[in-house]
Amino acid sequence: MQKQGGFSLPRRTAEPRERGFAAPAPAAVGPGAARSGLTVLDDRLLAVRAGEGDDDAFAVLVRRHSGQLLALAHQLLGNRTDAEDAVQEAFLSAWRRLPEFRGDAAFRTWMYRIVTNRCLNTLRGGAPALPLESVPEPATRNGHNAPERAAVSHAATAALAEALHALPPDQRACWVLRELHGLHYAEIAEVTGTTEQTVRGRLFRARRSLTEEMGPWR
Repeated sequence: MQKQGGFSLPRRTAEPRERGFAAPAPAAVGPGAARSGLTVLDDRLLAVRAGEGDDDAFAVLVRRHSGQLLALAHQLLGNRTDAEDAVQEAFLSAWRRLPEFRGDAAFRTWMYRIVTNRCLNTLRGGAPALPLESVPEPATRNGHNAPERAAVSHAATAALAEALHALPPDQRACWVLRELHGLHYAEIAEVTGTTEQTVRGRLFRARRSLTEEMGPWR
């Protein structure tokens, strides 16, 4: 096991279930990465160097994308622990497969796909409850913070969480990727392994369902 950049990297020759891999803390990139100037390189160059065995380059990639990926997994799964496990497993998978990474898609898109697939597999096996903190709170119409307005906002957030939980996993994934992460239709198609037409159809159905469920709060 090689300790680099605040997390443990398994050797690529190790068995797939080797333990000890963990994403670095937000501020942990590693002195090697900072000294070598890796933090200014783009993802493609970092992925190439990581695929050649540069642990510090991979540490920078993890540091750069772990926050967004953890948010995505949390929004899809609704459970912080499950989300952390999904992201760690995704990075472990990426680390082992980096020598095969050709750069046909952006590294970010590639990681989104790995994480989304893991989350969808979990959801299809039994979708967990979606907690309130995993969905955005609806914006209020003005700046007043009266207790009654806060109560209404909290209730609306709960209703949105319930409505999202009721969506089929594929629709939920497309909605989260589009509305919360701002991915374009082509990117979502790449991430979910479908076509843009399929993505548009899933988004249409998800939005229609959410609009109907959130009607009383409009």
